[in-house]
Amino acid sequence: MVAGQPLRLGILGAGTIATVSVGVLPNLAQISDKVTPVAIADPVLERARSVADTYGIPKAFGTLEEMLDGAELDAVINLTPIPVHGETCRKILSAGKHLATEKPLATTMADANDICDLAAQRGLTVVCAPYNMLYPDRMQARRLIRHGAIGKVAFARVRSSHGGPASGNWPLDPTWFYQKGSGPLYDMGVYGIHEITGLLGPAKRVVAFAGITEPVRTVRGGPFKGKKIEVTADDNVLMMLDFGASTFAVVDGTFNVNAARGPKVEIYGREGTINIAGAPYGGEGPPLEIFQLDAVPGLGGWITPTLREVEAQTQRAFGLHRAILADHLADCVATGETPMLNVDHARHILEIMLMAEESSRTGQAVPLTTTFELPDREE
Repeated sequence: MVAGQPLRLGILGAGTIATVSVGVLPNLAQISDKVTPVAIADPVLERARSVADTYGIPKAFGTLEEMLDGAELDAVINLTPIPVHGETCRKILSAGKHLATEKPLATTMADANDICDLAAQRGLTVVCAPYNMLYPDRMQARRLIRHGAIGKVAFARVRSSHGGPASGNWPLDPTWFYQKGSGPLYDMGVYGIHEITGLLGPAKRVVAFAGITEPVRTVRGGPFKGKKIEVTADDNVLMMLDFGASTFAVVDGTFNVNAARGPKVEIYGREGTINIAGAPYGGEGPPLEIFQLDAVPGLGGWITPTLREVEAQTQRAFGLHRAILADHLADCVATGETPMLNVDHARHILEIMLMAEESSRTGQAVPLTTTFELPDREE
């Protein structure tokens, strides 16, 4: 990368996440001073070529290896399906490229450990979705908690589900979302785990229940309407996280929430409560509100913090949609700062999901071994 020049970015995957209106490519033009897409790769070469033509990307390839060999890249954004994240992330880092990847980081701890090791050994920056902890409302909530605004946190409830791709007008065949190696825990539960660990810090252990609620799903809309899908991944997961010192959180990860009201995240402390309505898949009410005992002497009440000073940041973050990953990567590469969406946090999230599966099989609480630290630049 030449100092002062945009990051030369390769796009791995030309599907929905790359091309939908809230996806990566339609929104990269907003950060053209930071990032330039110079190549795209997809197993369906004609799709890669079509997307390249649409977005003015100079080169299109049929494999990741061909793109790494055939294009001058500084970084790659990995938009592949969940089951191949680990393998493709390792290849990208082994080629000496910075990495932004969709969630989760991988599906095995061996792959996650290799990714962390490769990044450290080669001095490469990795950012991993979800991107929720970049949103100003989450950062403000984290600041309030760390500064004791609601006292000691006792417990939290986090909603991290929707009805599943088969419940709506998903533009592609949604079958793989319901198969072993994927499922709502990795697709949706990851958001809630990311948020609550971003707000409260690393968890110590996890206990979970999981199962299949409907062995065959029928696609309700879109081009595959009426298709029957055999469900082999657990489609209903409920987790409890133990953060130590009697602080707990309940997080769901299912394809069974077709509608919901109320906050997405509720955090209960000894001196108050924080609610986050929150996108994506948020609830009703203001983006962030706090109840404080004795908000004024002798009187408690709800307060909606004034976020005028971060309103522009909020609008920008929401407006970038999934291109916020590329934006965050470019900023961290340019400044050398530790990413808010850092690789150690992503590994911790993966361990929680894997150990939740183990807990659901054994009926036991499972200790966690990984940890992470988030940068303090939001302080």
